[in-house]
Amino acid sequence: MDSEEERTVWAGKFIAAKVKGKWEYVSRTRGIKAAVILAIDAEDHVILVEQFRVPLGRPAIEFPAGLIGDHGEDEDATQAANRELEEETGYRAARMDVIGEFYSSPGMVTESFTLLRAHDLTQVGPGGGVDGEDITVHRVPVAGIADFIAASRERGLGIDVRLLMLLGTDIVRGR
Repeated sequence: MDSEEERTVWAGKFIAAKVKGKWEYVSRTRGIKAAVILAIDAEDHVILVEQFRVPLGRPAIEFPAGLIGDHGEDEDATQAANRELEEETGYRAARMDVIGEFYSSPGMVTESFTLLRAHDLTQVGPGGGVDGEDITVHRVPVAGIADFIAASRERGLGIDVRLLMLLGTDIVRGR
């Protein structure tokens, strides 16, 4: 498979559809990656965001996240995570730890994201995003995350797969 040539069959400003052998997949143009932030405050509440997602045709509940260097600036994942956390949620972290690089759908999308853990949060503004992102910030007790996700589903919201890390232990234990 590695000897087969990758072909771009369509490319837009932000994504490209590609073919290599029998595989069809999508990648971001310009090699841009994302930073995703797990932010849990001192009172054991996780900071989540809700925003409309065009591909889903509805709002989704997600961790705060954003593209690294999406405005042309030269930044690393930690810098992007700090910027996005404050823009989207109004919280600032005293420290960001890189957990690692992950792929959300490796059979269909080449995009990776760096997961970072925000520590020592301080609320410095209302959040809500920039440029009409219209983000709603949710501060949810970690102990109540399963109920929050269930209620969000009942409201018709999409649930980002990364939220499984907050449910993981209970799912594995059959709860």
